[in-house]
Amino acid sequence: MHFDFEAILTLATLVTGLVWLMDALAFAKRRRVAAEQAGQAPRDPIVVDYSKSFFPVILLVLVLRSFLAEPFHIPSSSMVPTLLEGDFILVNKFDYGIRLPVLRTKLIPVGAPKRGDVVVFHFPSETAAGFCMAQPDCATEELQRSAGTDFIKRVVGLPGDDIVYRDKTLYINGVMMPRQVLGDYTGPDATGAQLNSEKFGGNQHQVLGVPDRWSREGEWKVPQGAYFVMGDNRDNSWDSRYWGFVPEQDLVGRAFFIWLNIDFYKDRSMWHRAGTIIH
Repeated sequence: MHFDFEAILTLATLVTGLVWLMDALAFAKRRRVAAEQAGQAPRDPIVVDYSKSFFPVILLVLVLRSFLAEPFHIPSSSMVPTLLEGDFILVNKFDYGIRLPVLRTKLIPVGAPKRGDVVVFHFPSETAAGFCMAQPDCATEELQRSAGTDFIKRVVGLPGDDIVYRDKTLYINGVMMPRQVLGDYTGPDATGAQLNSEKFGGNQHQVLGVPDRWSREGEWKVPQGAYFVMGDNRDNSWDSRYWGFVPEQDLVGRAFFIWLNIDFYKDRSMWHRAGTIIH
């Protein structure tokens, strides 16, 4: 079951704020007068007391989480070696525009994703279903599991770009992206992979590939108002090659910082990753 924490936080802010406001406008004065007449100290009802205590805290969390930075947890290996399972990251919510919580309506256009950015986005269930169903090997069960979740990938294609991925090599607008083999990958979560250095959009980063393993190839034209994203673990990433493009309104923000790594499922922690800048 998927819980929309942003919606719950927004609802809690509205409820506690309204309770506090309604009490201040309609009931607090009468309660104070009645208490003075009875020679007692005025006391707020427990619901009002809790609302007055929690509203400022919840509002502050909502503002920080919605407009500045939001924490996320990495649950899969699709972005290895850049991000590992168990990484706790911070996502900049300001770079791509100020949006209303829940509704995702953009209030202030600040900027747009750059090629090479690592972005968090709401999985685009509606457009993904149509794109995937047109493929002969569409993973319908994966589509259902992905609905309502947040993904993290690297921006490869910008609006209007022509993207080609063939023989584990990326071409953008007819130009092959520089790639250098660095050797065997020796880190966790991707045994048997080859480590490569790749550069595009002024962004130097590392990607993985497994020799002789099949992965989705093809050619794609990125529509206006959308982005083409891929995981850095190229042969183990369910990304735009399989389900299509990320509409601009589904963007959450740019991942920029790892502040902790704890993998509860594998019972391990990698403290040296704390404080790492995401490239």
